[in-house]
Amino acid sequence: MAEDITVKNVQLWSLHGANRKGLLAEVLEPLAAAGANLRVVMGYRHPGEHERATVEVFPVEGAAAEAAARKAGFAPSETACLLVEGTDRKGLGAQISRALSDAGISMAFLMEETVGRKFSAVIGFASREEAATAAKTIEGLPRPARK
Repeated sequence: MAEDITVKNVQLWSLHGANRKGLLAEVLEPLAAAGANLRVVMGYRHPGEHERATVEVFPVEGAAAEAAARKAGFAPSETACLLVEGTDRKGLGAQISRALSDAGISMAFLMEETVGRKFSAVIGFASREEAATAAKTIEGLPRPARK
């Protein structure tokens, strides 16, 4: 197992609506007021449908945050998702993508970033079963060579 990588199931919350100025601020403010400490925020308009937008967030934990999310228009996403975190290294995203491809797993989406030396990715899958197989595949990646 790649000791420097952690993989866990996460529940994204999604809001689908009209793309307009101020949408992101309007839907995030109630979550902040409810004490939500979001680790992931993805906001985007739909390709070819610029009048449509989606906002996805994680985590929404606790009764107050869940109530605020629902009131703002969010609902738990049906897309099975993994949060992958670890120490960044060259080619890690390609390594994960290749391992999933070789295992016959298709990603619904991938959002990854590196901040400093830390790598993180949120990966969506068509089913919980695919996400479980993907988690095992990612956890089975070889460890980086020691310097």
